[in-house]
Amino acid sequence: MTSARFEWRTTLCAPDFPAAAYEGLRRRVTDHTPFNTLAWLCASEQALTAGERLHVLLGWQGDELALCLPLVASVERFGQLPFRVLHHLGYPLADRLALLTCLDTDSMRKALVIIRRHLPHAMLQLNELSEPIGEESALTAWMAHSSTGERRLSCRVPVHLISETDRQEVSGDPRYKLRRARKRILAYGAQVRRITPDAATIGPLLQALSEVEAQSWKGVEGVGIFTSSRRQWTNLAFTALAEQGLLRVVVLELDGRCISYRLGLLEQGRLFDYNLAFLPKYADLGSGRVLLEEWIRWGLDDNWHWIDASRVSLENSSHQLQERMTGQLEHWRWSFYSWRPSGLALGLTMRLWHQLKPWLKKWQAWRAAAQVVPASTPTPAPTKKTMEDEHASPSHSQR
Repeated sequence: MTSARFEWRTTLCAPDFPAAAYEGLRRRVTDHTPFNTLAWLCASEQALTAGERLHVLLGWQGDELALCLPLVASVERFGQLPFRVLHHLGYPLADRLALLTCLDTDSMRKALVIIRRHLPHAMLQLNELSEPIGEESALTAWMAHSSTGERRLSCRVPVHLISETDRQEVSGDPRYKLRRARKRILAYGAQVRRITPDAATIGPLLQALSEVEAQSWKGVEGVGIFTSSRRQWTNLAFTALAEQGLLRVVVLELDGRCISYRLGLLEQGRLFDYNLAFLPKYADLGSGRVLLEEWIRWGLDDNWHWIDASRVSLENSSHQLQERMTGQLEHWRWSFYSWRPSGLALGLTMRLWHQLKPWLKKWQAWRAAAQVVPASTPTPAPTKKTMEDEHASPSHSQR
């Protein structure tokens, strides 16, 4: 195999960036996602803050691009102390990434050396990486050459394989919930609509979706994709993806106004269910489950193969796709600590924390148990106020 040669770039958006070679590499990596598209990454680059700098490592074998690793250098604080860290461009809004490399083990080892010389750092962390089943990751070689290396599971994502059985009504508890939600939606007079936005329609659509999210719990708590700190990013990214035909939206409309939506990214016949929001006033409709069913029906009509939750929490996830999932995919977080004093210190702290964490959890559980009122202690008769609190309806969340 031809020896790899490497070069650094400071932007993905320049006219002389090898876009065609990049797309060829992306297509050769079979588990690539919409978050690997140049459109998404260029939008991510344009949304970088003043304290972040982009460095793109390209690896060539002959005239063929065999590696593209866009790294963002920044300073993060751990325990009030500043450390220089590197993340893959797109973090933390990229829900699933493939590592775009076709290099062999020796060339990947050389790439790590080049990164450390060009970008001195304490930690290099790559989040939400998917890996082909049964294949060793190209990053494995980096573990032995780091002061500390860690591969940790980020989440197990529920996925649904679309099949002819989806034309039949779902069975069990989901069927009851779907029927109830549909009856409520019909009573309101609301309607479900499919949208494939393009360059002309994406602007007004994003404005409508952001207005719904702003009133939802995500907007109130400032964690939504349209919050002020992320608005530029999402507008640029979704506009670029819509222009390439990779965006899909299902909405629930009442009197022509969107009251609930699911937004997804579609590529290779796989729909990534990226975001959901609904107006609190209509929380009792159960619209999220109906819109998820609409994803599946749309997939049947347009010959999609998979519906994926693009990301979920590792623990206590309540994504509605778990009711319909036919399998799971794993996302991994790789962390590599350098041999610099800052890397040695941060890696040692991380190892100590993982040793202490189980003991801390046991101590917290013991302390919580010690504070429980003994069963023999008389319980005061409930007042009218406490009885009302106990029987109050819990807040509704569809995520």
